[in-house]
Amino acid sequence: MIYITLILCFFSSILLTPLVKKLAFKIGATDKPNQRKVHQKIMPRLGGLAIYLSFIVGLLVMRPGGPYALPIIIGSIIIVITGILDDMLELSAKIKFVAQIAAAAIVVIWGGVHVQFINLPFGGQIEFGYLSIPLTIIWIVGITNAINLIDGLDGLAAGVSSIALITISGMAIIMGDGYVTAVASIVLASTLGFLLYNFHPAKIFMGDTGALFLGYMISVLSLLGFKNVTLISFIVPVIILGVPISDTFFAIIRRIVNKKPLSAPDKSHLHHCLLRTGFTHRQTVLIIYAMAAFFGLAAIIFSQAKLMGGFFLILVLLILIELIAETVGLVGKNYRPLIKMMRVLLVTTVRNR
Repeated sequence: MIYITLILCFFSSILLTPLVKKLAFKIGATDKPNQRKVHQKIMPRLGGLAIYLSFIVGLLVMRPGGPYALPIIIGSIIIVITGILDDMLELSAKIKFVAQIAAAAIVVIWGGVHVQFINLPFGGQIEFGYLSIPLTIIWIVGITNAINLIDGLDGLAAGVSSIALITISGMAIIMGDGYVTAVASIVLASTLGFLLYNFHPAKIFMGDTGALFLGYMISVLSLLGFKNVTLISFIVPVIILGVPISDTFFAIIRRIVNKKPLSAPDKSHLHHCLLRTGFTHRQTVLIIYAMAAFFGLAAIIFSQAKLMGGFFLILVLLILIELIAETVGLVGKNYRPLIKMMRVLLVTTVRNR
């Protein structure tokens, strides 16, 4: 049944996307080129609606049960309506933020999807108490916006989201979580169908409708798969989403350093930086796909590693992230503390010989 449903979702997305493209032009949900944008012509940007409708088709056919099903659907409706309105009217950041909090709150408070405690590796546990609800809402809103921030090149957000969904599905299968496996697979199949139109050169953008929906679903599904577990397991979803999380983290640092508002848009995200180094549009997207796949593989290895091996892997990942950030200039051209330190150590070593 699941295979038939996934095939149905994939082809539903393929069939619906051209119809959504026509609708986007009809209602004015288009993206005009400007100094910050990479594309050079007016593009329809309602593509996420095709992903969402295909997702709904999958849910109606498979009907994955569970206490979280209805709250997730209600929350997704709020997210998608917000995305559609933004693709048409370009809503303010405050309005989108309020809508995201509302969608997250429905899942967290009504659905009960929140992390209440974490078991520590050496015994004992961290109880979040009253902080469990706000912390979980912050996670959902944060990941939702992280996916939205990387939606800057043809096929980028759809591809990175697909890789994350593949990893989440794989981990859910290992853990025997049928609900997460089913829902993540439905979202994945719907996204892959859309990606056929969205990969460079794109015929349609997913817009905020798609980026917010995918970010919302990935954040919720990662919580369902790993909530109330050990500290080691809780780090797994963070690793899976390593690319959007690190890009968002350095964007915050960059804006603080440049004394700009956190919501201020710029042209210094990972994909922008890679383009400036000389990579083509397609090469940049494929490089980031490779990074996302690397993080997905690292998450699976991490989940099976012993304590010390897991901490060593985290250290290696953090060093790699910092090196990439400094090399491509994610914070700024002059921000290279680790590279400078490595050069000093190398020079000192050579001199001592």
